[in-house]
Amino acid sequence: MTHPTLNPVQLAAEITRQLGRLTEHLTQLPAAEATFVIACILDPDDGVLSGITGLVGAGSRFAKTQAEHGRLPAEVWLALGRAANELDAIGYDLDAHRATLHHISQQPTTTAGKLPAPAPLFVRRHR
Repeated sequence: MTHPTLNPVQLAAEITRQLGRLTEHLTQLPAAEATFVIACILDPDDGVLSGITGLVGAGSRFAKTQAEHGRLPAEVWLALGRAANELDAIGYDLDAHRATLHHISQQPTTTAGKLPAPAPLFVRRHR
């Protein structure tokens, strides 16, 4: 059975709904499963972040063409380009932690015994 083709606006609305559902599920998952889902979201090839980055990049390329023909202000193209570059940089920064998230998600959960020590919530970034 083939899926009916959604128009792009309906497709965007459906993806937005699905992201909302994923967010709801993520908040309710056990820690190991949530950690694995986050690692999947950050996958540089097939993850949600990569897909959104590609989508914003495509929007930037479209806006560039439109700006060159005077149909959009150049500021729109520049803003989309900056957003795509920032998302790409964020993905690169987070990719360094994806393997750790995946590894932690594979660890058996401890029901008894000593809990891990909490980590400080401030860390210097390395670039």
